[in-house]
Amino acid sequence: MSDESSLRERLIDAGVDLVLTEGSASVGLRETARRAGVSHGAPRRYFPTHHALLSAIARRGFDDLRARFEAALADTTTPRGQLEALARVYVGYALERRGMFELMFRHELLDSAAQPLDQPRLRESTLPLFGHITQLVARCRSERDAAQRTDGPYEAAPAPAVTAAALWSNLHGIAQLWAWGSLQLALEATSVADDPGDEQRDRLITAVLDAHLGLVTS
Repeated sequence: MSDESSLRERLIDAGVDLVLTEGSASVGLRETARRAGVSHGAPRRYFPTHHALLSAIARRGFDDLRARFEAALADTTTPRGQLEALARVYVGYALERRGMFELMFRHELLDSAAQPLDQPRLRESTLPLFGHITQLVARCRSERDAAQRTDGPYEAAPAPAVTAAALWSNLHGIAQLWAWGSLQLALEATSVADDPGDEQRDRLITAVLDAHLGLVTS
């Protein structure tokens, strides 16, 4: 790796550390430079705007999340099983790396009109991930319809992308409400409250999948 590339990566490393320890609001060009041990003007050579630096940091998060997705998918081949694996990784990542997770989907921060056109856009990372979820939803629906096909009236389901967006929204909501303690409070008076936290979250994830994809039948 060249010295230039090494310095750029050091700056991103410092930004990632700031996001994980203090949140994205703490990330500035000067503070990132201080953490990286370079002059306060050095980041401008690689990140002409604050948005460009935040985008580079968020891309690290997407690379990490993608690697975790790939590892989780290695253990299952069915579309429903893969969606469940992705959902658990997504919620788990959100709780483990809260600062990064909150930054990754702040597109009003990351893809501003002021960002130089030659800088990578976060849509290059988010859209393929969303597209993968959409494809899995379509496969789940196709398998379900093939198993339940009848000659009677059939109610058309929303487009796979719409279902995928609703599913994603629900998972994001689980992650945020769990991080804030709201879901634990809501479940406090139920029998589910006796389950360990991981089991409670898994039940919620299963309920979300059942709501959008239908119950799994033997």
